[in-house]
Amino acid sequence: MLGWVKVLRKFTRVGAAMDVSPPENRVIISEMSTQENRLVDQNSKPEDRLDNALRPRKLVDLIGQERVKENLGILIAAAQQRSEPVDHVLFYGPPGLGKTTLAHIVANEMGVNIKVSSGPAIERPGDLAAILTNLRAGDIMFIDEVHRLGRVVEEVLYPAMEDYALDIVIGKGPSARSIRLKLPHFTVIGATTRLALVTAPLRSRFGVVYHLDFYELPAMKAIVERAAGVFQVQVEPGGVEEIASRGRGTPRVALRLLRRVRDYAQVRGDGVITRQISEQALDLLNVDSLGLDEMDRRVLETVINKYNGGPVGLNTISASISEEADTIMDVVEPYLLQLGFLERSSQGRIATRLAYEHLRVTFPVEDQPKLL
Repeated sequence: MLGWVKVLRKFTRVGAAMDVSPPENRVIISEMSTQENRLVDQNSKPEDRLDNALRPRKLVDLIGQERVKENLGILIAAAQQRSEPVDHVLFYGPPGLGKTTLAHIVANEMGVNIKVSSGPAIERPGDLAAILTNLRAGDIMFIDEVHRLGRVVEEVLYPAMEDYALDIVIGKGPSARSIRLKLPHFTVIGATTRLALVTAPLRSRFGVVYHLDFYELPAMKAIVERAAGVFQVQVEPGGVEEIASRGRGTPRVALRLLRRVRDYAQVRGDGVITRQISEQALDLLNVDSLGLDEMDRRVLETVINKYNGGPVGLNTISASISEEADTIMDVVEPYLLQLGFLERSSQGRIATRLAYEHLRVTFPVEDQPKLL
């Protein structure tokens, strides 16, 4: 056994991942957002770590995502009845909708440990081997941004997911030999914001794929109300509705807005979050009634004012407002598409009548050709 340890030490790097099952060792590896100053940015920020206490630990405590919740409950119950690990699961959808939370819920429901890492953090096959060799039967390996795994790392992951085996090569040249190490039966839970970038071979090895969509207003209101109770802040129904309606259908954004409104109510009010206090605070933060901020409006205004409503290409929009095209596509566009403010076509992006009405711009009416 000591011989294998020496081999794996040469083959791996220290610190590829950390066991996050004990609270004192909980480390979540996340990608830094390119828009750190955006209050409504759906990507994780350092201050969002305070929300870990708000995350539900059981499936029954999860608010919203009813279809995913029901299917996941059946998957967990069946695995428990057979005394088997849960099948490999892939969650995809916009940031901030609870993919990491669902992974931890699965681990809590199954009563197993979970190891957390991310695609960019697993740079070499040795990094992946370090994680896999420390797993026990039934454990869960959660890989955030799984679409960013390197091709060489994926080749090592394929037999691990299918055959629960790790293939390593010892030596170089003619004396090199391949050795297969048996792994305990474990579960891989992947999360991605861009399903199209997950390679087909990797996607086919996940037993179930769940799509997380934006939350409806009733679910958002329940999340804000529950969080207000945890924060021990008094909030009126009107204040809850105002924050929830501007939360962009994303719990992470709604909780961030709640903290800022709480600060405003404490400094400019009597500490009670009313509808009026919420409106004043969020207007001051430049978040409008639908949750759009300055960047969202800049994208819409660029399409409408500079390019007559479109169609206009993504790269052209990116150059016009000096923002990365990936940021616009991953962070800004999903919510605008959800609201029906933008349409995607083969020629580019097109602003809809709803976008004109929201920005209070007259919608152009094309003259109909006359027959006579």
